[in-house]
Amino acid sequence: MSLLRSLRTFLSVVLVISVTGCATDGPWYDDWRNCAMAGAVAGAGMGSVNDSDAALVGGAVGALVGSLMCAAIDPPDSDGDGVPDDKDQCPGTPLGATVDEFGCELDSDGDGVVDRLDQCPDTPMGTKVDQYGCPLIIDTDGDGVPDDRDFCPGTEPGVTVNEIGCDSTKPTLLKGVTFAHDSTELIGNSSAILDDAAARLVLYPEVKIEIVGHTDSQGAAEYNKDLSQRRAQSVHDYLVSQGVKDENISALGMGEDDPIADNATAEGRTQNRRVQIKVIQ
Repeated sequence: MSLLRSLRTFLSVVLVISVTGCATDGPWYDDWRNCAMAGAVAGAGMGSVNDSDAALVGGAVGALVGSLMCAAIDPPDSDGDGVPDDKDQCPGTPLGATVDEFGCELDSDGDGVVDRLDQCPDTPMGTKVDQYGCPLIIDTDGDGVPDDRDFCPGTEPGVTVNEIGCDSTKPTLLKGVTFAHDSTELIGNSSAILDDAAARLVLYPEVKIEIVGHTDSQGAAEYNKDLSQRRAQSVHDYLVSQGVKDENISALGMGEDDPIADNATAEGRTQNRRVQIKVIQ
């Protein structure tokens, strides 16, 4: 009879735990100790119907059964995305949406618009987009190249531009890029200017450019040509370090050839010491 009572107590505990909610979704049962307590109370209560010994046995059995049952229950996943609520960093994901390991919707092109809503997938990195994930077309100077990709904003009306938005008939001056005296060391605001240049150039992975270095006419022509080559290479290396493809950039030193101002004046020599970029493809 004692065996029958114990068996009856065991089955009763299972039934009570199931009916009272330990087998249903709810945050309270995430901790096995809560389940064990619920099982113990239920088991003891059922056992006490017979006698005090049965109550003790029922409590012990109930605690064990409650722990095991709740341990087997899957953790809740309120939005049904396959990521448990306690690990879901994006609760409330729409049903059927593809999510990552953290329960957040995928944004393959990194434009801030999830794939489910993105009408322009594969937008180039860094491009500003609208609510549909499509590029914002803002072209202030009207040259056909959006502002966020325009290497030469403010182009005069009617000027024919190249792929990067600059005058196609001449090289583009990297205004403000300067070097220490008789050196390839970039100084002043050069790094900030080249950072901006690199950010725009990476948007043109197929465009090839040439960095052209120039000097004034002071000193030996051969030395000036070598110095201009090394300075052009310095700019090349900096742009590559900022993400521009190495194979897309070449460096050329022109020395004192091709001046744009009179070398007889200090102002003219300053203008002639310059670095330009030229689109070659």
